[in-house]
Amino acid sequence: MDEGKSMHQDLYISPALRFLGINSSKEEAEYLILGIPYDGTSTYRPGARFAPNAIREASKNLETVSLRSRVDLENMKIHDLGDLDVASSLEETLRRLELVTKESRQQGKFQVSLGGEHSITLGAIRAWGSEIGILDFDAHMDLRDEYQGARLSHATFMRRIAEEIGTDRIVQVGIRAVCSEELRFAEEEKIHFFTSYDLFRSGVATLADSLRRAIKDFEKIYITIDSDVLDPSFAPAVGNPEPEGISTTQLIELLHQVLDRRVIGMDLVEVTPVYDSGATSAQACKVLFEALCSIERAKRHT
Repeated sequence: MDEGKSMHQDLYISPALRFLGINSSKEEAEYLILGIPYDGTSTYRPGARFAPNAIREASKNLETVSLRSRVDLENMKIHDLGDLDVASSLEETLRRLELVTKESRQQGKFQVSLGGEHSITLGAIRAWGSEIGILDFDAHMDLRDEYQGARLSHATFMRRIAEEIGTDRIVQVGIRAVCSEELRFAEEEKIHFFTSYDLFRSGVATLADSLRRAIKDFEKIYITIDSDVLDPSFAPAVGNPEPEGISTTQLIELLHQVLDRRVIGMDLVEVTPVYDSGATSAQACKVLFEALCSIERAKRHT
């Protein structure tokens, strides 16, 4: 396929509500928004398939200027592609996402994927291969070898990513819900992970320093944010809520302090909007706004 073409974007994407309610043309855009309305392996509280449009709806009702970054989203060139046409099969959905993400990459665009369940990260990562490092904000490690008889699901996808790109390419933040198998694997394989307790004890500035050291050798960084990294008091409508999480301000400040021009893509996943009246979607949208503004600030000042 010729560079810049969009065969798979045209084939596998359908129109949706527009993020921010505004839209640069796809040709001039620097950032692409893609919804992934898939939650086929959710095992506790399904409904993440409704999140892309819930987050888009919230995006039209939040102010767009970041006081941290002094960047206005309305001045950024953002195009909403719409929603991926997902399949009942997770493997097929991931294949389509990989193809679409590869096209975004070939077009020189920064793609933001709105999940959907967390397994969708695997499809985006496959479009980049082993040259990428992952910074994962999550309550869970998702490192089980299999879960309920399946080797590919929202609870195992990070194990599959580790097999494809290497355990030294993964850094996890906000961890507080693990099984013994995952903890043993992470410690034996020396995966960098920081718990929510680490943040509570050390504070944002100290943890941000530790994160910068952990990702210093990554040439390209992919950011994935599972909304359950936030405490349920901030984000109750998620697929697998876990107490003792971090605050929205702590998450945004960590992102602000560590995101730089090496970040080449991101996703935000696991909002299940049917479980509240819009607060979690608004929190997720605010996190996304601030992350994009931090990335744009880094591009402008490097």
